[in-house]
Amino acid sequence: MTKFPMTVQGARALEEELKHLKTVLRPQITQAIAEARELGDLKENAEYHAAREQQGMVEARIRDIEGRLQNAQVIDVSAIAHTGKVIFGTTVDIVNVETDEQVSYQIVGDDEADIKLGKLSVSSPIARALIGKEEGDAVAVKTPSGLVEYEIVQVRHV
Repeated sequence: MTKFPMTVQGARALEEELKHLKTVLRPQITQAIAEARELGDLKENAEYHAAREQQGMVEARIRDIEGRLQNAQVIDVSAIAHTGKVIFGTTVDIVNVETDEQVSYQIVGDDEADIKLGKLSVSSPIARALIGKEEGDAVAVKTPSGLVEYEIVQVRHV
């Protein structure tokens, strides 16, 4: 089975969510189901059906997270020697050659990607163009509005 790359922070966030689901939400839902059962007729008991539906969603999310963690290849970029090369997990400062606009992205796994937080999916066009390049390299990225050229200012292992 294929392992999927994940940063240490991404794995930690999933583990924390899993712990919360198992130790907080699961017991709360079990309690809500028990209380709803005490109200009598289950056919017309909206609280019971709502709690059961929530239980199904929580259990599905638990299975999903456990599967993701089981199939994750956790990469600690801080333990990898800094070469100035863009690799999975590094944070890259790039500047748009045309506009001088500078942005920073961390190259992360698909599950962790959140552009608002500067976390760029390893399978995105920008990340694919950056991987393997070094500080000072120019990179051309195809975007919907045309070709955009970036220069890699700095590669950080954080």
